[in-house]
Amino acid sequence: MNSLNIAWLMIRRTLGRKRGVIAFLLLPCLVVTGAVALFGSEQAGRAVIPYVNMDQGAAGTWMIKELSRMKEYSFKPMSSETEVKSDVVRQKGNMGLVIPAGYTQSLLHGEQASIELIEMRVSESSYILRAAVQGAADGLKQTAAAVRTFSSVSSVNGAAVSSDEKFEQVLQEAGRHTLSGEALNLQLYPKPGLNNVTGFTIMFMMGLLTSAVAVIMEDRKQRTMARMYTAPVRSYEIALGNFLGSLAIGIIQIVLVLGISRWVLQYDAGIPFGTHFLILGAFMLVSMGLASTVSGLIRETKNASMLNSLIIVPTCMIGGCFWPLSIMPDYMQKLANFVPQKWTIQAVETISAGGTLADITLPLLILTVMAVILLAVGSVILRPDQPGMDA
Repeated sequence: MNSLNIAWLMIRRTLGRKRGVIAFLLLPCLVVTGAVALFGSEQAGRAVIPYVNMDQGAAGTWMIKELSRMKEYSFKPMSSETEVKSDVVRQKGNMGLVIPAGYTQSLLHGEQASIELIEMRVSESSYILRAAVQGAADGLKQTAAAVRTFSSVSSVNGAAVSSDEKFEQVLQEAGRHTLSGEALNLQLYPKPGLNNVTGFTIMFMMGLLTSAVAVIMEDRKQRTMARMYTAPVRSYEIALGNFLGSLAIGIIQIVLVLGISRWVLQYDAGIPFGTHFLILGAFMLVSMGLASTVSGLIRETKNASMLNSLIIVPTCMIGGCFWPLSIMPDYMQKLANFVPQKWTIQAVETISAGGTLADITLPLLILTVMAVILLAVGSVILRPDQPGMDA
């Protein structure tokens, strides 16, 4: 009961002021909005593909028609190969497509014929399109070979059949798609930009750590904590109360951030809401345990202002909030195992790539152990009877 009273007072002191609402609710939402706009925009809209079809036969037309069925791409017809290259160079198109003249006749005569793909840089969308073009081209070659064989047999039997007409009939029949498959999202990779969106989100969620430390330091300075200590309130109850108060504020913050990114900004992270909340909630537990520990170590009020530069930013850098862990040196990657940001981002990316709760058991377990240890240490070293010191 004592811990609950302390938690309620902390919530009132934090969110009961305009400054607290702006710092801990409004600001994280604005940061997440910016992060989604910068790093999550890759999945918004369709890739523009300028193309030119110089083939006069059925193969070129069929190729464009088949590729246009891919909803991820918007095909833009051009009048010449030069215009296609110009659009790609000026980044008005993600990738260019050029179907050469005589493409159909080359296929029917068994000659080498290839479709030219023009790209400035390799991306996931360009790689998928290249694979689709290659698959369609291989299908056309096999169809043309079958038509050549059929025409040869027909000529021997005295039934003259035009290869062009038969090829066009086969393509028309194939274009009806009487046999179709279901498109599945295999979720083999995390969503583009998810690493950065998650990183900036949890970095500003750690702002609650600064808030908790500031509240405890104020209680020390005003001797409020010392008076609580003279009452029948144990140090672990004070630490737990501050922990629960910060956790409640964190839960409100998580729900607000996830709600805005998911339903207002329409950012699809590929993660169920409950699982996403569970992961960020586990990280919040660690942050609150860290706040309790740091509060027990800091004795001077001026040192509280150094918390952001000494703990929050360095651990976010080591944990991969701003860049992938793979680009860091080996010793830094090993050091990342000791910060909660690394395990939080790993859990989010695992679920986004198609994983289940069983696949993130280890990250969640590590976050839980970190929270328990930090809270236990914080309750031991809090020493509420000792007043804070001014600068």
